[in-house]
Amino acid sequence: MGFVDFIANLLRDPRAAIAGWIAAGPVTAYGFVFLIIFIETGVVFFPFLPGDSLLFASGFFAQGGGFNIFALLGIAWAAAILGDQCNFMIGHFFGTRIVASGKVKAMTPERMEKSEKFLEKWGHVAIFLGRFFPFIRTFVPFIAGMGGMHWRNFGIYNILGGLTWSTMFVLLGYFFGGIPVVQEHFELLIVGIVAVSIIPTIVGIVRGRMSKGEKNNEEATDKEEDKVQ
Repeated sequence: MGFVDFIANLLRDPRAAIAGWIAAGPVTAYGFVFLIIFIETGVVFFPFLPGDSLLFASGFFAQGGGFNIFALLGIAWAAAILGDQCNFMIGHFFGTRIVASGKVKAMTPERMEKSEKFLEKWGHVAIFLGRFFPFIRTFVPFIAGMGGMHWRNFGIYNILGGLTWSTMFVLLGYFFGGIPVVQEHFELLIVGIVAVSIIPTIVGIVRGRMSKGEKNNEEATDKEEDKVQ
């Protein structure tokens, strides 16, 4: 099975995927949870991995005994914090060269611009808030490292954000995943989590393009007026 098929199956039916990991043993189960969260937050090439829905679904299995809730939280905390720290270091040491190469297809100008504006607007707090927005949570640590943010400032908000984000989604799955109506519509709920997470990013990109289009129109109008004069 290819990597793309693996991610597609995880998004389509996370319960079946995680059940398979648990059946393979605790090392495999906890290992996959750690790797997916770490890669989503720590490797700038993979911003599309389903971190939110994976944590929620894992919390659901913890409620049923598939995971130990404390071990799961520890794994999620470590993956989220170490992942962002790794991403920060990649941006610090290699960011300029990676952007200049143009080889990272996920690093589109719109996503980079959105993340830069988010970081400019919120400053250090953006490291915490960015955790709750797909794509942005992958690019903000990278841009922070590339822009020279002090590692201590980054580390404080990274720890706070990593603990809050991972704990929230794991415990949501743990306490609410066992409700009958949630179990009956689990796949739909996962799609909803992904959609709600992505909507702010999509809205931001659309608004950015619209404002850019309006700015271009204004510049074109000004040029026409200058020609007439």
